[in-house]
Amino acid sequence: MMTVRTYSIHESVFAQFPGYVRGIVMVEKVENAPSSPALLAQLRTAEVSVRETLSIEQLPEHPLIASWREAYRRFGAKPSKFRPSMEALIRRVLRGEELRSMGSLVDIGTIISLRHLVPSGGHAIDVVNGSLSLRPATGHETFVAFGSEIEERPEAGEIIFAEGDIVLTRRWTWRQATHTLLAADTTAVEFNVDGLPPVTRCEVEAACSEIATLVEEFCGGIIRTEILTADVPQLLF
Repeated sequence: MMTVRTYSIHESVFAQFPGYVRGIVMVEKVENAPSSPALLAQLRTAEVSVRETLSIEQLPEHPLIASWREAYRRFGAKPSKFRPSMEALIRRVLRGEELRSMGSLVDIGTIISLRHLVPSGGHAIDVVNGSLSLRPATGHETFVAFGSEIEERPEAGEIIFAEGDIVLTRRWTWRQATHTLLAADTTAVEFNVDGLPPVTRCEVEAACSEIATLVEEFCGGIIRTEILTADVPQLLF
């Protein structure tokens, strides 16, 4: 019998951050091959575009960065200490770093983040057994960061993405856990695209559409796109 799980966003997230939208692209029977030259070319083009249009000095005041910095402050995380993943990525590019390819699926998420200046990334869901939720932490959950073996606990009130009490991402878009990292043998993935105002639902939908197009071209699979909002805060998968 097929297990039906939920993917939900807690109502308090929408109450605290009005206008927030999360786009979700779910893909089954996907192949996470090494990135082809054509996909890598798109990554390099996205890096060049960021360098041509942004500077490190501008970042704190850029509307799409400032919105995330303010969100972090609201749940008690200093954005200068815990940089939103998108900002950290952009800073690496602006310092002249050529981003290392991490496989097709990771690279696709990176390309979309750089193109749209929105948080975008994927989780392997073929290793997920329970329901998923974006919600405030109680402080009792567990988290093991990528590259670490040390078990941490989130701070109560910080926004987490979790499978039950296993934290998949701390501080909303800050750091991902080992548990759902995209690997060479990943066969099912879900991408998140986060939109805080001034990012609109239409812009989130456009980013999701680009993810779907890139996945179809370079990874194959059965693709499904959903948008979660205050009016529709849950889906089944």
